[in-house]
Amino acid sequence: MFQPNMFDNHHHLLDMITKPPSEGEISNMRDEDFENKSVSEAMEMPLGLCDDLDPNQRPNKKKRYHRHTQHQIQELEAFFKECPHPDDKQRKELSRELGLEPLQVKFWFQNKRTQMKAHHERQENSILKSENDKLRAENSRYREALASATCPNCGGPAAIGEMSFDEQHLRIENARLREEIDRISAIAAKYVGKPLSSFSHPSSSIAGTGRSFEHGISNFGAHSGFAGDMYGGGDLLRLTTLPTEADKPIIVELAVAAMEELVRISQAGEPLWIPGDHYTEVLNEDEYSRTFPRVMETKSLGMRLEASRDSAVVIMNHISLVEILMDVNQWSRVFCGIVSRAMTIQVLSTGVAGNYNGALQVMTAEFQVPSPLVPTRENYFVRYCKQHADGMWAVVDVSLDSLHQGPTAPRSRRRPSGCLIQELPNGYSKVIWVELVEVDDREVHNLYKQLVDSSLAFGAKRWVSTLDRQCERLASSMANNIPAGDLCVITSPEGRKSMMKLAERMVMSFSSGVGASTAHVWTTLSATGSDDVRVMTRKSTDDPGRPPGIVLSAATSFWLPVAPKRIFDFLRDENSRSEWDILSNGGEVQEMAHIANGRDPGNCVSLLRVNSPNSSQSNMLILQESCTDSTGSLVIYAPVDIVSMNVVLSGGDPDYVALLPSGFAILPDGPSLGNGISGGGGGLEVGSGGSLLTVAFQILVDSAPNAKLSLGSVATVNSLIKCTVERIKAAVTGENP
Repeated sequence: MFQPNMFDNHHHLLDMITKPPSEGEISNMRDEDFENKSVSEAMEMPLGLCDDLDPNQRPNKKKRYHRHTQHQIQELEAFFKECPHPDDKQRKELSRELGLEPLQVKFWFQNKRTQMKAHHERQENSILKSENDKLRAENSRYREALASATCPNCGGPAAIGEMSFDEQHLRIENARLREEIDRISAIAAKYVGKPLSSFSHPSSSIAGTGRSFEHGISNFGAHSGFAGDMYGGGDLLRLTTLPTEADKPIIVELAVAAMEELVRISQAGEPLWIPGDHYTEVLNEDEYSRTFPRVMETKSLGMRLEASRDSAVVIMNHISLVEILMDVNQWSRVFCGIVSRAMTIQVLSTGVAGNYNGALQVMTAEFQVPSPLVPTRENYFVRYCKQHADGMWAVVDVSLDSLHQGPTAPRSRRRPSGCLIQELPNGYSKVIWVELVEVDDREVHNLYKQLVDSSLAFGAKRWVSTLDRQCERLASSMANNIPAGDLCVITSPEGRKSMMKLAERMVMSFSSGVGASTAHVWTTLSATGSDDVRVMTRKSTDDPGRPPGIVLSAATSFWLPVAPKRIFDFLRDENSRSEWDILSNGGEVQEMAHIANGRDPGNCVSLLRVNSPNSSQSNMLILQESCTDSTGSLVIYAPVDIVSMNVVLSGGDPDYVALLPSGFAILPDGPSLGNGISGGGGGLEVGSGGSLLTVAFQILVDSAPNAKLSLGSVATVNSLIKCTVERIKAAVTGENP
C-alpha cells in the first residue's frame, strides 16, 4: 500500500525546478495578491488597517507620498537585481539599513515588479506586431502567386485537376497563414488595446478558425528555446509556449495535488468505483464529487467525465517503465497507436540524480483512435513522477489549460491520469492505470459512438493492453534463442533485430497516418467522388525511409457483423491473402520467415513472398506485422525491395529501406459481449458484437521530381480501396459483393 506524503515534499520539488522561485516567495504567496493592484490602491490599503485606532494615533495621509532619497533608491535597486522577491526577514533588514518602514520596502518592491512586468510586456507586444506584419507579407505573396497560376500546357488559368502539387500547397498555406494572422491579431488586440480590425485581414474571421490558441503573450516567438524532445510536433509548436516564471509555482501545486488524487483513486474500491457491465468498473461521480469537490466545480459546460481503471502484470522492470513514460520519444514509440504526436515543452525538474524521482515536465500530446472518423484529443499538461516507497512509483498527468485560456475552449482536458508501478520479482511489474478525462466528443461518428462512450477507445484498458503487448514484443526482440524455423532466411540475431526494427518503423508510419490528426502533412482532396473514402496526398523528397515522389493515402472505416478475432485471423493469414489483396494478382503467398512477438500467436512479424503468375511481380516480398489484444488488432504490411531486405536480414541498418505501409485496424464496436458473433447478418446492429474495420492504403503514384497530381490517380486509388472492401465483406460474411 502507498503511504503518500505529497505535500511534505512540495517545497523540495520547487527547489528542483529550473530557476526556482525563492523560498520567501512561496511562503508569502498571499502577499503577492497585491501584485495586480495599482500603486495608489496598494498605498491605500495600510491606511485602512488604522481605522480602529485612536484618531490622535492615525498616521498623517501625507506620509504615503514619502519620496525616497537617492541613496535609498540605489540600495533598493541593487538589492532588487539580486532578489526581486525579498521575504519578511530581508525586508526588515533593508528597512533598518535605509531608515524606512518595512511596509514601505514591501510596496517599493511590489511597484518595481509591476513596472518591470509592464516593460517586458511592451517589448513582447513589439515582437508580436513584427511577427504579425511578417505573416501578412507572406500571405500577400502567396495570394499573388496563386492569382497568377497558369496551365503549363496551354497558358490559361490552372484548373484544380491540372494544378501542380506545389501550387496546391500554396493555396493551403495561404489559408493557414490567414488563420494564423487572425489568432495573433486577437491576442494583440487583447494586450495592446487596439481593435481587432486594425490588425487582422478584413476577410478573416476568428470564429471560423476552429482551433484554440491557448498561450499567453509573454512567450510568443520564444519557441526556439523550448527544452525537450519532439515526436511528430508539427503545429504543436504554434499552439503552446514555455511556462512563465509566475506559472511554475502554480504548476507545482497542480502536480502535487494531482499526484495525491491519482494515488487515492487508483487504490480505492467501493463506493468510489462500482461494478459495471461486461466486467468493467464505473466511477461513481457523486462519490467522486464529494471526495474531490474542487475538481467538479471546474467542470466545463457541455463536457462529460470519462473515467476508467485497469491493471496488469507486465514483463518489464519498474525502472524501465518509468523511463519509457518520462521520455517523450520512447513513450510515443511504445504507444504509437494511441499517441499520434507528442512534445516536451519544458523540463521543470529532472528529478534527483540517477532517476526520475521528482521529475516534472510540461508536455503536449494528441491522442487518437486508428480511424479518420474519430476526432483526436489534444492536451497541454504537466507530467510528474514520484517514488513513494522502495520499488513503488507513480506518474501522473494533469492539464494546464487554466493557465492560459484561449478564445476557444479545449475539447479535452486531462484530470489526474496516469499509473502506479509496483516492482515484482524476476523483472516483472504490476501496473494500475487510471484515465480521467473531461471531454466533448459530440463530433465522433455514430459508428464509433458506443466504443468511445464505453471508454474502450481512449480508456485505461487500451493503455494497459498496449503496454503489456509492447513489453512482450521488446522481450522477444532481445531474445538470443532463435527458433530453427527462422534460420533458413534470418542468419543471425542481428538480422532478427533489424527485421523487427524495420517492422516497428512500418507500424509507427501506418499509425501516424491512419487517424484524424490535425498535424498531418497530408492534404485532403475534395474531388474524390466518394463521401466515405478519405484520400490524401503528400510529396516525399528527403526522407530515406520513404520512396521519393507523390504518395496517395486512402482510408475508410465501416462496420461488419463479424467478431473482431475472425476478421483478424482472416487478414493476417497468408493462405487467404489472395481473396482480398488485388495487388498480389491471385498469386500464391508463402511465409519465408516468422518471428513471434508474444504469447498470442497473432502477435508476430512475417516476411512473405508472392509467387505471382505475372512475371513482373514474381518473387515480390512483403513485410507484415500483426498484433492483437483485448482492445483491438492491427495487420500492417508493406512491399519491400529484395536487395534491401537481404541487407536487413544480414543485420544491416533498416532505416534506409523505403516503406509505404498499408493495412487494417480492427476494433470492437462496443463493450465485449462474451465470445462475440462468429457469423454474419441477421439484422444485427452496431454494438452487438461486430467489428469496426479501417482500411488504409499508401501508394506511390508518381516518382518524377516535378510530378503533377491528376484526378485520375485519385480515382484509381479510390477504386482500389473500394474493391478491397467489397472483397473483404464477401469473404468474412459469405455475401456476394
